[in-house]
Amino acid sequence: MELNITNENFDEILKNNPVVMVDFGATWCGPCKQLAPVVDEIANEYEGRVAVGKADVEECTDITSRFRIRNVPTVLFFKNGELKDKSVGAVPKSSLTDKLNALL
Repeated sequence: MELNITNENFDEILKNNPVVMVDFGATWCGPCKQLAPVVDEIANEYEGRVAVGKADVEECTDITSRFRIRNVPTVLFFKNGELKDKSVGAVPKSSLTDKLNALL
């Protein structure tokens, strides 16, 4: 199950989950729409091991600024609350799962 990331719940999600993957995107972004089903699949496959969430860059301006998100989609990977890796653009599923597996 995917989490809806907001400015208000972001730090709590990081604190309560050892490994977190956040997909930053926007409703008007074509590549974001391409990546969305891949992120959904990963959320289902890694349920119980990884917290997977989506953040709309126009609604989550605090987080977007904090991590200097300039392009969408951008996927950030956290372990124990620390940013460990990132991916920019509509990438293959294996690219994202490889990064996740390295954190597990």
